[in-house]
Amino acid sequence: MEVRDSNGNILSEGDSVSLIKDLDVKGAKVTLKRGTIIKNIRLGEGAESVQGNSDKVKGLRLRPEFVKKA
Repeated sequence: MEVRDSNGNILSEGDSVSLIKDLDVKGAKVTLKRGTIIKNIRLGEGAESVQGNSDKVKGLRLRPEFVKKA
């Protein structure tokens, strides 16, 4: 299964991505700001197929339309 970012680039395991908009994190009282880098992503199945860790939140699951390849 191909996973594409907001610009249409194909994402692969181990890539780094950055957020394209501010996101409120469910279960944590943290807002990740636009431009936050998520390093060493993993790809999964379903709508929230991009998984990774940021400095503030571990175990993030993101939709690919909210990230771009860094």
